[in-house]
Amino acid sequence: MRYQPILWTLAGAGLAAAPLAQAQEQEPESCQTVRFAEVGWTDIQATTALTSVVLEGLGYEATSDTVSVPVAYAGLKGGDFDVFLGNWMPSMKSISDPYIEKGQVDRPRANLEGAKYTLAVPEYVIDAGVTSVADLDEHADQFGHKLFGIEAGNDGNMIIQQMIDDDAFGLGDWQLVDSSEAGMLAEVRARTQSKEWMVFLGWAPHPMNTNFDIGYLSGADDYFGPDYGGATVYTNTRAGYVDECGNVGQLLQNLSFTLDMENEVMGSIMDDGEDEKDAARAWLKAHPETLDGWLEGVKTVDGEPGLPAVKEALGV
Repeated sequence: MRYQPILWTLAGAGLAAAPLAQAQEQEPESCQTVRFAEVGWTDIQATTALTSVVLEGLGYEATSDTVSVPVAYAGLKGGDFDVFLGNWMPSMKSISDPYIEKGQVDRPRANLEGAKYTLAVPEYVIDAGVTSVADLDEHADQFGHKLFGIEAGNDGNMIIQQMIDDDAFGLGDWQLVDSSEAGMLAEVRARTQSKEWMVFLGWAPHPMNTNFDIGYLSGADDYFGPDYGGATVYTNTRAGYVDECGNVGQLLQNLSFTLDMENEVMGSIMDDGEDEKDAARAWLKAHPETLDGWLEGVKTVDGEPGLPAVKEALGV
């Protein structure tokens, strides 16, 4: 009690106002852990790791859980996840748009332009004359009547299954093979070594484009979209998150990636066996200028300037 008059005097002089204002700038406790949904794709693993490393440098805790795409959206709707960085459009339209249109999930911005997502084959299959989805059924026996996808419930698998159900391009008697990104790529590796034919989901950015000689099939515009499944990837959040957690929201509104960036981080993860956060830290240390745009207007969890804090955490 003996210090009370002094404190009141300081407050009256305005000297206590600065700490109070700083406290008001702190992110609410409910926002100090950022929960990411991942879906088992290396590109989203890479972008989630890059974002998580930045958040940790700002003093946040970042967690991630790998789930299927439908579970990711149900989790965003239900408040189990805060952020999903992998809304590939237009291929994911049938899954994501109902949540967006009902206001159950928000789509703050695009985080990657110039991606693509459609059916691919080894280059020797292209050289043999299979350049379009319309050419597949003529060589059905060589392909074993199989189209290789990734995890069950994925939007790409759903598109393939729709092509089969529609008997598009004569594919009605073909079979979708559910697997995973890693399982599908292992199959690609094994088959290309022996020059066997296969058709599978391909996309960019991804190290598959440099690790294997592959080509993309034309003609599937009605299913995967034009320009060989030309895609834009969006950041999604649970409804109201950007306003509720304004500092993280500012980071998410600033956040964008490039094809080269993602290819390099994915290559470190897939080809070199690095932990995803180690790969992300190494990339950011080599390219610290990226942080200038990402951290514009962003503070630490305690309300301090964000850019110097993250650079210090990275050792740059």
